[in-house]
Amino acid sequence: MTNLPPLAGRRCAHQMNLLHAPLFFSADLDTEFKELGIEDATAMRLAARSAPLGAVGAGTVAATFYNYHHELLARHLPGVWESASPASVLDARLRAMDTTLNRLLGAEALASPEMAEAAELALRAAEGCTRHARPLYSANADLPVPDAPHLRLWHATTLLREHRGDGHLTALLTAGLDPVEALVSHTATGRGMSPRWLLSTRGWRRADWDAAVERLRGRGLLDAEGELTAAGVALREALEDETDRLDAAPYELLGADGVARLTELAKGFLVAAVGAGAFPADLTGKA
Repeated sequence: MTNLPPLAGRRCAHQMNLLHAPLFFSADLDTEFKELGIEDATAMRLAARSAPLGAVGAGTVAATFYNYHHELLARHLPGVWESASPASVLDARLRAMDTTLNRLLGAEALASPEMAEAAELALRAAEGCTRHARPLYSANADLPVPDAPHLRLWHATTLLREHRGDGHLTALLTAGLDPVEALVSHTATGRGMSPRWLLSTRGWRRADWDAAVERLRGRGLLDAEGELTAAGVALREALEDETDRLDAAPYELLGADGVARLTELAKGFLVAAVGAGAFPADLTGKA
């Protein structure tokens, strides 16, 4: 049973994810991490997301991130922690987001009543999250909530993003999609990252991608042109439905009016951030 309109929780979760994601495309992150002695861009982003887990190695990150090649991870983890401790990385990522949000949204938006309202709504939703079988969410939930409203909102988006992401991995396993198949099938929906971006950031080779395409064709999920078949569309829809089910609690707790308001506020901030260059222009697409 649900007290929400159809797909309301999914739409809100999508806005939360997109408000969190500028961290990984921000030059401010590079600046902060270079001050820590971390020079490699891949190492920076792996450290930024995994730091709540502690000084973990490649195995832990392969399990919790799901779609990264272990060899890529092993080139940077646990070695990155020799340059900077997880605690210093967490401080640096928060400073980076402070600078990034100021640049993307402006001081007036950050000090607005709408920002404070969005932060409290998102934090209220996060009270509905659960820790069991949610390693990335649970690790982030141990971190202190920042004082500034825009950082409170970003912290809440992190909690909500990782809670949904942890559940999504369960859905991927149930659907029988391995890491590369998950990437290929998502890109085939037209809503995922482009192959060029994925291959350059996840450590897979073109041969790995092509082999996953052939496996999905063999299952009847992709056609000869690499488009999703009816069965492929159904699988991806079922995957998202299962992810919604596993991620329903935060949005049910917030209620229909709260979810609608948080979605509205987040969309306004997101439109401004995208207009200010929060994401690369060629980030998504099938090619």
